[in-house]
Amino acid sequence: MSNSNIAISVENLAKSYLIGHQAAHKHETFREMMARSARKLVRSPLAAARGRVSRDDSIEEFWALKDVSFEVRCGEVLGVVGRNGAGKSTLLKILSRITEPTRGRAVIRGRVASLLEVGTGFHPDLTGRENIFLNGAILGMTRAEIKKKFDEIVAFAEVEKFLDTPVKRYSSGMYVRLAFAVAAHLEPEILVIDEVLAVGDVAFQRKCLGKMQNVAASGRTVLFVSHNLPAVVDLTARTLLLDGGALIASGPSREVVSRFLQMMQAPAAQTGDLSAFRRAHRTDGYVDIESVRVCGALPGAATVEFGGDLTIDVDLAVHRPVEEGIANIVLFNEQFEPITALASADAGFVYKLAPGRHTIHCNAGPVPLIPGEYRISIGVAENGGKLAWDVLEVLPGFRIDGTRNDAWMHWPGRPGVVLLEYCEWRAEDLNQGLHEDCDRQTGGSKLGIE
Repeated sequence: MSNSNIAISVENLAKSYLIGHQAAHKHETFREMMARSARKLVRSPLAAARGRVSRDDSIEEFWALKDVSFEVRCGEVLGVVGRNGAGKSTLLKILSRITEPTRGRAVIRGRVASLLEVGTGFHPDLTGRENIFLNGAILGMTRAEIKKKFDEIVAFAEVEKFLDTPVKRYSSGMYVRLAFAVAAHLEPEILVIDEVLAVGDVAFQRKCLGKMQNVAASGRTVLFVSHNLPAVVDLTARTLLLDGGALIASGPSREVVSRFLQMMQAPAAQTGDLSAFRRAHRTDGYVDIESVRVCGALPGAATVEFGGDLTIDVDLAVHRPVEEGIANIVLFNEQFEPITALASADAGFVYKLAPGRHTIHCNAGPVPLIPGEYRISIGVAENGGKLAWDVLEVLPGFRIDGTRNDAWMHWPGRPGVVLLEYCEWRAEDLNQGLHEDCDRQTGGSKLGIE
């Protein structure tokens, strides 16, 4: 493949940081303190730079990226997934020229617009209007080019009333709406989007995903990092999986996301640790989802007989009084396609809870889903609110067993989502009435033949 078709080329990219650790010397004597200081003075500077830790050392070397290599074609939409601390944000910061790599190189061909953190590229003391022009100038656009896109940016961001207000007074949601609108509409050749889209409400997230699809369709290159795995599968054709700073998988998005979820499933099923599935941005301080049980088992460990009741219990830690709380549960199939959404508000269940620990019970009744693996997303929020208190996305959920189902055993692997166990079948002979009519019309013709 010629270089002209490559938008991003990454070769053996690595990034290290020196991490300081505060040693505990609370009860040491003055003599011990002087001896420790003297040892530090004679320690090799080279050893310190390399992060070699001696007995009294308080510095170690942390490799956020370890020899990562890949290429992105022009017009490709590439997903990047991994656990918290896997190196995703470090990679994007290097590609956006915010930080330098320790070794290796990254070649970028084209103008890059990055949305990595809330407010990236914005000057807090400037107004929204001024920041739009500032960002456009940083991207190398003329004032006339920015003006041409200005109204479209403002309409998309929905911040008309606050356009002449300094952005330091914006809420995080307003910040992100404007930042995304600027990044997506000023037509960079390469658009880099990190997890910050999760700050927006659900309606705005849908609008952003739609805009990113339009950007991709126009032939521009997109790097998309998100914990919203169904969105990654839907939006990207190829995905990178990072773990511990290393690139451990690259390939079709559905396959890579499946591998990523399998990596996270074991600790969730064994210990109930759900931290890897928690949405990065949420309304802190009200309600946390502490644990989930599916049919009494930890996520990923539950097996439901076909036709059996699906029950989901959500344990909550409530930090402030909740007046009108709701819960939403989305079921996904193995292809990360949403099957259905269970909303407590549909049943008129809006809970009022005092601070403390509580459990929300949901009995979905018999579920006529075909046997297979299913995943769930769970969110708790204020009724009518735009941002959830807490969301766990695409958890390992449950398995539906088909070994006791005659229909499934007769035709396993059948297409579809729903399996109706019993259907009434009958055949009707439409020819019988036709024969009788012919007999009446021909009269005694049979006798004549005989």
